[in-house]
Amino acid sequence: MLIGVPYRCLTQRAASTPTVGRLTPRRVAVAVPTTTTSSTFEDFVDYILLLQKNILKSAEDLEINRGQKFVVDRWERDAANPNAGYGITCVLEDGEVLEKAAANISVVRGTLSAQRAQAMSSRGRSNIDPRGGQPYAAAAMSLVFHSAHPYIPTLRADVRLFQVGQEAWYGGGCDLTPTYLDVADTEAFHRFWKTICDKYKPGLHGELKEWCDKYFYIPARKEHRGVGGIFFDDLSSAEAGFDVEAFVREVGDGILSSWLPIVAHHRGEPFTDAQRQWQLMRRGRYIEFNLLYDRGIKFGLDGGRIESIMVSAPPLIAWKYNVVPEPGSPEEDLLKVLQQPRSWH
Repeated sequence: MLIGVPYRCLTQRAASTPTVGRLTPRRVAVAVPTTTTSSTFEDFVDYILLLQKNILKSAEDLEINRGQKFVVDRWERDAANPNAGYGITCVLEDGEVLEKAAANISVVRGTLSAQRAQAMSSRGRSNIDPRGGQPYAAAAMSLVFHSAHPYIPTLRADVRLFQVGQEAWYGGGCDLTPTYLDVADTEAFHRFWKTICDKYKPGLHGELKEWCDKYFYIPARKEHRGVGGIFFDDLSSAEAGFDVEAFVREVGDGILSSWLPIVAHHRGEPFTDAQRQWQLMRRGRYIEFNLLYDRGIKFGLDGGRIESIMVSAPPLIAWKYNVVPEPGSPEEDLLKVLQQPRSWH
C-alpha cells in the first residue's frame, strides 16, 4: 500500500490462488520476519478479520427474505512466498436490499520501493530511507454496498494500517453516495460520525468531512461523488494528538450503524422505473470517479488482482447523453448539493 492511497491499492500484484466458499475469518498462518511486523500490526489484523465477519453477518441479515449469502474468495498475494500476504474478497449479489455488496480484507508484506519510499520521505517521514529497501506491512478492511433501492445510498468505508518498523500510520473513513437526497438521513449520518469524532478531538469531524469532500471530487463534472462523510489517511497518534488506533477501531465498529437506519427508513418504499434509471445514471458518476481519479484503483490496475480491485464497481450502470434534470426536481436537488457541499450538522 502507498501511504496517501486508500485500501484498494493493497490488492496490487496478487497471485490468485483462490478458494471460494463460506467464511470463517481467521489469520492465515505464515512465518513472518520480526522486522516486518509487531504486535500492533497482528492485533489490527485480528481486529479487521473479526470486523469483516460481523459486517458479513449483518449484511446477510438484510437478505433474510431471499437468503442471499456472500461468496468468499481467499487468495494469496504470491503463491511462492507465503510471507507476501493474502486477501479475502467477499461478494454478495442480487439481494433484495443489496444489489451488490463487497467486504474485503487485504494483508500485505513487502519491501518499500524507491518510489514509495521517496513519496513517504517527501511528506516528512524522516525514518523512511528514500532509497527504499525497508520492510513494511499493510492491512485493511474495505467495503462498498450498492443498494437495489434508489432511495438507499451507496455506502463506502474502510479502515487500514501501514507499518514500517515500529512506526504505524492509520487511514479510513465512511461516506454516502445517494441517488436521491434525503436531508434528514444525511444529517443523521453526519451527526453519527461527529459524535464519534468529538470524543477524540474538537473540530475533528469538520477536518475529516472536508478531507472527504476534497478527495471524492470529479473535476471533469465539477461535482462531488456523494454527500461525504469522513476520510483520513496517514495519521499517527503522536502527530494527531489523540489515540488514532482507538479512533480507527471505533470507526470500523460504527460503519454499518451509521447506514442501517437509512435502510430501515426506505427499504419498503415504492419507486418508479424513472427513478431506477436515474440511479443507474448516477452510478455512472461513481465508476467515473473510481477509474479516472481514485488513486488506489489507478495504482492497483498496474498489474494488480483485477477482480479484487474492480469489486467495488456497481453491478449495473447507465450513461445517457447530456442529462439535465427538470428545474425544481428531486434530481436537481441532489446535483445542487453535489456541486456545492454543505455542512450537515
